[in-house]
Amino acid sequence: MDKEIDSYKVKVGDAVINVEIVQEENQVVPTYSISILNISKTTQIILKKIRDEFVSRAAISSSDIADYSQTGKIKDAFIRDINTLISKYFPNIDANSNRLLVSHVIREYIGLGDLEILMKDSQLEEVVINSSNEPAWVFHRTHGWLKTNIDIETEKRIRHYITLIAREAGREITLLKPLMDASLTNGDRVNATLLPISSRGNTLTIRKFRERPWSIVDFIESNTISATGAAILWLAMENELSMLISGGTASGKTSMLNAISNFFPPNQRIISIEDTRELTLPNTLHWVPMETRLPNPEGKGEITMLDLVVNALRMRPDRIIMGEIRRQAEAEVLFEAMHTGHSVYGTFHANDTPEAITRLTNPPINVPKALVSAITIIAVVNRNRRTGKRRTLQISEITQNGNSRILLQHDFVKDELVWVNKPQRIYEILKTFNGMSKEEVDKDLKDKEYVLNQLLKKEVKDVHAIGQVMAKYYFKRIHG
Repeated sequence: MDKEIDSYKVKVGDAVINVEIVQEENQVVPTYSISILNISKTTQIILKKIRDEFVSRAAISSSDIADYSQTGKIKDAFIRDINTLISKYFPNIDANSNRLLVSHVIREYIGLGDLEILMKDSQLEEVVINSSNEPAWVFHRTHGWLKTNIDIETEKRIRHYITLIAREAGREITLLKPLMDASLTNGDRVNATLLPISSRGNTLTIRKFRERPWSIVDFIESNTISATGAAILWLAMENELSMLISGGTASGKTSMLNAISNFFPPNQRIISIEDTRELTLPNTLHWVPMETRLPNPEGKGEITMLDLVVNALRMRPDRIIMGEIRRQAEAEVLFEAMHTGHSVYGTFHANDTPEAITRLTNPPINVPKALVSAITIIAVVNRNRRTGKRRTLQISEITQNGNSRILLQHDFVKDELVWVNKPQRIYEILKTFNGMSKEEVDKDLKDKEYVLNQLLKKEVKDVHAIGQVMAKYYFKRIHG
């Protein structure tokens, strides 16, 4: 017997879409099912007839659509033809219903079809097509991977969607260049592969950009981190201690980096460097975001992470954020920047703190262990693939000799972040450079924890609103 797990509505233009997540009796994963509430089944049948008639009348190829869809030249002509057909089959239709039907046919023919509905669902993180032989898949924030009731009829259709997206992103994908990585103007990240590289069919993977970026208050509310853990990261960032956010693939490293960026003071210059723009910092900050650039079809014009790191050091930054540290040259420049007084924050692939240090100090990155102590804090985030829950696994300080010392560790039985060791190096640094006693540091942590709990209590979750609170906090610290 089928069991409904969840249901809600999504608005796409004038259409109201009903989403049902159902565990069907004979299926191993739940199904994400969509239906357009204000279009009856009879109307949908007539719409299919209109679409088929429209396609037969439109003497335009897929490549023509891809070339001109951005300018709207073809779209206007299509709307006129569609209106004629709708008037033929629905002579007494009202204006609102007419707009709904026009947008439906346009979406089906020169848009991304039902994929556009998935793109509008804020509960989805990923939208995936594996081939025309199986339905589209989605990754739901609450329910994980789900099969949908959306089928893409042919490989040609998938290729058409990929071409549309490539043109929007200013990229090219061909049989000679069958792989594509791109970002759309709305921040969504896209990967596509063509037959025969992906042997079962053309693939399309869209990682959706979160409309409202995660804030530190969101993370505390969802138990991704505790107020105590967040207070330690805040203390470190206020006092310009460099930090890495480590974790596995899709564990939430960049989201955590974005969340702790709420703690930057507004009177310092921040340069961020990313392959694809994902960070959204508070608008109270002096922030310059920069992105890498792929080479053009002639192999020219590439701007690498290393290019941007070297350039950032010439821009008088107080803080440098690096989306991900991957290569030796990038790491060497960043660690040199730390040793010359710049505070650096970045993400790194490693599942716990000891693994992070091992990966940093061995090929291909090969940072000398003597330099690792330039990082003061490593925070490790983890996603449980079975439950989908994201948690801060560890918060560790790095000792003077480059080893790790875990301060807080997640207890999975209690589902909470618990103390393992009290800080040592953090106390030493703050005493040496700020004259703070251990008691003053502990009191400061308690004060920060109180502020965070008040933000949670008052449901202040917007990064820009939190930025305003932080700006007032720092002003009061400086001016009393």
